Amino acid sequence: MLAIIPARGGSKGVPRKNIRMLDGKPLIHWSIEAAMKADSIDRVILSTDDDEIAEVCKSTGIEIPFIRPKELAMDDSLAIDNYIYSMKRMCCEFDYKQDEFVVVLPTVPFRTSADIDAAVELFYKKQADSVISCTQLEHPLDWICNVDTNGKISRDSKTKTINLMNRQESKQGYIPNGAIYVMKQALITKNYSYYSDKTYAYIMPSERSIDIDTEYDFMQAEYQVEKMKGINK
Repeated sequence: MLAIIPARGGSKGVPRKNIRMLDGKPLIHWSIEAAMKADSIDRVILSTDDDEIAEVCKSTGIEIPFIRPKELAMDDSLAIDNYIYSMKRMCCEFDYKQDEFVVVLPTVPFRTSADIDAAVELFYKKQADSVISCTQLEHPLDWICNVDTNGKISRDSKTKTINLMNRQESKQGYIPNGAIYVMKQALITKNYSYYSDKTYAYIMPSERSIDIDTEYDFMQAEYQVEKMKGINK
């Protein structure tokens, strides 16, 4: 299966985060290495609009078949448009014959090759339209509230009752962590969505689900690296 690693140059929360060093190597290299080591992946391509990112990634051996158009790398560009574009080009110009593909975001460094293989295995086992990696929310869904523009918490009568529940009585929630998306080109092109009634979650622990979007996230990642080193001593 083909893995796409999308990395645009215009990150705002952490400037140039995709090539920022994490434990001696660019952040994006963590994801490239995981994808290349996965048994279920036979091709890994970089989708970037940025020449410096492309140059930094060349040493990994990743395929860089084309440079992403600037209109697909703006702050308001939707990732799904880039995936549709990339898959069409891979199928039409670069001899990729399968409908299925994997997206591995470069901002989730601690997802492993085993995670990728397990998500792909789940995709085929369930005959799914898509599999999306998720992690458990720290707090129950029932604790989430709305805050209006005046800072006032608004709750309906049902929510008022639910919010009095103990954690053990509340429904557990999950959130996509950005690590792995296994999808079908035909599905996202037709429905313009990653989701269908045959979408399944691949659950990952919080320590492998850090998704770097802010400086605080990067600090968490650096702490996690040191923690992992201590465990492996």
